[in-house]
Amino acid sequence: MKTIRLTTAQALVRFLTHQFVRLDDGTELPLFAGVWAIFGHGNVAGIGEALFQVKDQLPTYRGHNEQSMAHAAIAFAKARQRQQVMVATSSIGPGATNMVTAAATAHVNRIPVLLIPGDVFASGLPDPVLQQVEDFSDGSVSVNDTFRPVSRYFHRITRPEQLIQALPKAMVVLTDPALCGPATISICQDVQSQAFNYPETLFEKRIWVLRRQPPDRNELAQTLAAINGARKPVIVAGGGVRYSRAEAELQAFAITHQIPVIETQAGKSSLPAEHPLNFGAVGVTGVACANTLAREADLVLALGTRLQDFISGSNSLFKCQVVQLNVQPMDTAKYRAIPCVADVKLGLQSLAANLDGYRSSADWLAHANKLRSEWIGIQQDISAANDTSIPSDAQVVVAVNQSVADNAVVVAAAGSLPAELHKHWRCASVGGYHLEYGYSCMGYEIAGGVGVKMAEPDREVVVMVGDGSYLMMNSEVATAVSLGLQITIVILDNGGYSCINRLQVATGGANFNNLLCDTHNKGLAEIDFAAHAAAMGAHAEKAANIGALKAAVRAASNRAGVSVVVIDTDPVSASPGGCWWEVEVPEVSVRNEVLEKHKSAVVSRQRERGY
Repeated sequence: MKTIRLTTAQALVRFLTHQFVRLDDGTELPLFAGVWAIFGHGNVAGIGEALFQVKDQLPTYRGHNEQSMAHAAIAFAKARQRQQVMVATSSIGPGATNMVTAAATAHVNRIPVLLIPGDVFASGLPDPVLQQVEDFSDGSVSVNDTFRPVSRYFHRITRPEQLIQALPKAMVVLTDPALCGPATISICQDVQSQAFNYPETLFEKRIWVLRRQPPDRNELAQTLAAINGARKPVIVAGGGVRYSRAEAELQAFAITHQIPVIETQAGKSSLPAEHPLNFGAVGVTGVACANTLAREADLVLALGTRLQDFISGSNSLFKCQVVQLNVQPMDTAKYRAIPCVADVKLGLQSLAANLDGYRSSADWLAHANKLRSEWIGIQQDISAANDTSIPSDAQVVVAVNQSVADNAVVVAAAGSLPAELHKHWRCASVGGYHLEYGYSCMGYEIAGGVGVKMAEPDREVVVMVGDGSYLMMNSEVATAVSLGLQITIVILDNGGYSCINRLQVATGGANFNNLLCDTHNKGLAEIDFAAHAAAMGAHAEKAANIGALKAAVRAASNRAGVSVVVIDTDPVSASPGGCWWEVEVPEVSVRNEVLEKHKSAVVSRQRERGY
């Protein structure tokens, strides 16, 4: 067997450059589109030197925070529908642990990303090194062990030859739809620079084909029987529709069988908003129309969704039989569902081929259309802007939506915005909605916008972020500027964490430590966000009202580079809709308001759960 002598880092990088993916249309692309890197001791001498050798083949991008650069990598893969992947590498110590939050974001959302944190010396001779934690009971522990519970695959490399087995296993996690998530290859810093005679076969071109699982014959039969027996079915479109690229199959299936479609956060934009069978957002952040259909249906066909509590109303919303069509078997066991383990595209094709003449009840569809008309009336009242008052988040969402191109992609993650966007953002085209709401990670937004724009350079990208998230992670404004990306960032300044403040009050609590005016940090209440963004190279301005906001967003759409628009918003106002969500309220308190809310919570739980 022929061998080639390389350092561990050089072997890693060479392997990455020889991994390709074949798309459904036969196109081949590099599996790895680039590397995000912040160098430090633990990765600069080994991985940094290796990346320099391939900088024209595998580009390296410089971030300003390890968490946010990894989030940019995650957003890229999500926008590419998990068909391409990026890498993030850091030094040891805080550089590594900064990426743990991003690893959790990828893990919860099932998005592929390859994380390569530096680690301590495998030799153990310079022990402890700078930034090394010491566990007095276990000498093998390093901070990188924190990646284990938030990685689909983890391997600490302590010898160069371990790459030969570790790398192919990591690729499986990055390319398998059912296992998909973050892979962490933690490489000890001395090992990165050590050489080994690697077999040349390790570096042969490998073409990965993203697996499509057809449904099992018995599970398909069960699913068909359930659908054929239903008069009032509803489809819940989850993120699996997007990752399977099954939007056309979903549309055809819904039309043929006249089944209403309701959308999760990850599934939103699978159907354009104006499609006659799109009945809107489901769940806690959803609308009355979709949630009424979910509650009254006699069958729920859940497509590619893990049914977390914001979609299922803490497992109380769906009162009927649920069919779970999903590539991950563990998901199909949720909600007492009929399992149908399959790729969404192949699953819908198999169902369509065996549902001769089936259609939902005409009365059911008429009822659904009536509910939608009622919701549209409510929505129009909510979104009516008043330029003389501080607008609500919903009014800002509608105004921005009306001011961007039909192909625009909106990016957001946390706070009040996911609820208002889920309800009010109307996607004119497929894929126009990019919400990180599995982990709802504050600080994802701007980095996410960078990743989306890199993945879809021909689409307009607009990031919507609250002042709290902006203050938590804004450094990638400078990254976007340095990369020459055209991105519009809308900052909604409501004076703190308004979403959690509303939850605090709703559970009987006092206004405390959420809005800046209710903290000891009152001196921070007036922040010039436009001046701050401008200092990082963005074109920035503050809009006085909705009319000025619309004009600023339209101008930004036609301007090169990064544009930031700031607008003050009402911290109290929130749109109606949604469904019950289980939140624990203290049983003992000095506040009567809390005690009353606890009693109400107990009654609500018994009503919704039945026990």
